[in-house]
Amino acid sequence: MPGHRANWKGHIRFGDVSFPVALYTAASTAERIAFHTLNRKTGNRVKREFVDSETSAIVDREEQVKGYELDSGDYVVLEPEDVAAAVPESDKTLAIEAFIPCSQIDAAYIDKPYYLAPDDVGRDAYVLLRDAMQKEGVVAIAHTVLFRRMRTVLIRAHGRGLIASTLNSDYEVRSAETAFEDLPDLKIEGEMMELAKHIIGAKTGRFDASAFDDRYEAAVADLVQAKIEGRALPKRAAPVASKPGDLLQALRDSAGSDVKKPKLKRAANANKKAVRKKQGEDKKAATPARRAR
Repeated sequence: MPGHRANWKGHIRFGDVSFPVALYTAASTAERIAFHTLNRKTGNRVKREFVDSETSAIVDREEQVKGYELDSGDYVVLEPEDVAAAVPESDKTLAIEAFIPCSQIDAAYIDKPYYLAPDDVGRDAYVLLRDAMQKEGVVAIAHTVLFRRMRTVLIRAHGRGLIASTLNSDYEVRSAETAFEDLPDLKIEGEMMELAKHIIGAKTGRFDASAFDDRYEAAVADLVQAKIEGRALPKRAAPVASKPGDLLQALRDSAGSDVKKPKLKRAANANKKAVRKKQGEDKKAATPARRAR
């Protein structure tokens, strides 16, 4: 990738096939608006210093050391060489251990994406791996040492290349069952469901990343510009959540006049059944009267 510096260089290995690759950052926050912390009185930038929590004395960098806190409140001191010795050795190899169906990947485990680009001498093997995974509908699970830690990496075909995403470890991902355990078992049917399906159908589209703006970033940019020009921005009203009792009306308002009775299949069918039942009851009621005459 011309003009970009690789975050990591090494090899991919699957079976007895090995070829050189490099990882490049796929998503960056470098373009976000950044702030500095200032002294309100002087307008000068402030700098961060580490201070001893007991003596309040400033601790220089060479006097700082890492420590692990015990339940007793004491600390186990770890020297820089101790921490360095704990970093796993790396052979700079993304060793593919398994190919699995794309549908088995839980998005909650996906961490950061990187473009995985080939070296000139490995393009044939690179294209072979990309095309084979596309045709089989699988992704690859590999392991390697990245940024001083042993990481699990998800490799998948992406357009003309490959994307490697680091995965969160199992202990880092909260259980979905725990996250949603307070959610009651509800079954929504009838008009509410039909209206919701109609709204979804009316708003069905294609994913286009360029159409999604960072509203916070845009709002901050407007705020900075307004400050420069000496004007105030209008305050926006806070959004109001729909109350449970207003949900049906909110759905009706959202659907608007585009909702036709034929589209509400369940409601229409129910009305037809009611009409047929009424006609049947009228017919039965009329039969004894004719006999009486």
